[in-house]
Amino acid sequence: MNIEEFREYCLSKKDVTECFPFDDVTLVFKVKGKMFALTNTDEEFSVNLKCDPEKAIELREHFSSVQPGYHMDKKHWNTIIPDTSLTDELLKKWTDDSYELVVKKLPKSAKKPL
Repeated sequence: MNIEEFREYCLSKKDVTECFPFDDVTLVFKVKGKMFALTNTDEEFSVNLKCDPEKAIELREHFSSVQPGYHMDKKHWNTIIPDTSLTDELLKKWTDDSYELVVKKLPKSAKKPL
């Protein structure tokens, strides 16, 4: 998966927006105004995704390409640097998990349309 494919996948999810709130190169994907994914547009493709803390540790132990979230809360975020050991399907699943974690925390009124 490359950055454009990742971008298209994120934007295909319900009520997702993209923006550059930090600088001109950090692309952020939000659902209902809450971040669930970030990527850098000017370096090697990598992605920051929200993750359940216990699962985050497990993924880091099993995949060398999964590291504690760069410039993020390392308890709740992982940085994924895709390599040949990761399939597109696995990255999509982790993106789905991140999206769902954020949706779960939304107020009931915001969840209804999702």
